[in-house]
Amino acid sequence: MIIYHNSADGHKVAEIIPGDIFINSPEDILDLMVEAGYNGCEKLILHRQSLNDSFFDLKTRVAGEILQKFSNYRMKLAIIGDFSGINSKSLRDFIRECNTRGIITFVDSFEKAVT
Repeated sequence: MIIYHNSADGHKVAEIIPGDIFINSPEDILDLMVEAGYNGCEKLILHRQSLNDSFFDLKTRVAGEILQKFSNYRMKLAIIGDFSGINSKSLRDFIRECNTRGIITFVDSFEKAVT
């Protein structure tokens, strides 16, 4: 299920509710991006539990492929979850770099995701 919200600056944001949709591949996210864009959204919000574990294993390249889709289509993505316990240095570096660039951000709350 997708719920639509307005951000603080008045832009429309699509939130994928956990448990309803599961992202296994970059193609899955592309379908959601198209639907959100069709409804006037500039940002998509996902919850960590909606992403397949392969997203967090950088060797699979799933995260990079998803990031590229958001970059190509100029849509932002916020992923909500607790990322403080990540042991992989490369994944921590990836998250830090994403948060610096701002296309994809990893946040710990809906309030941060919707801004």
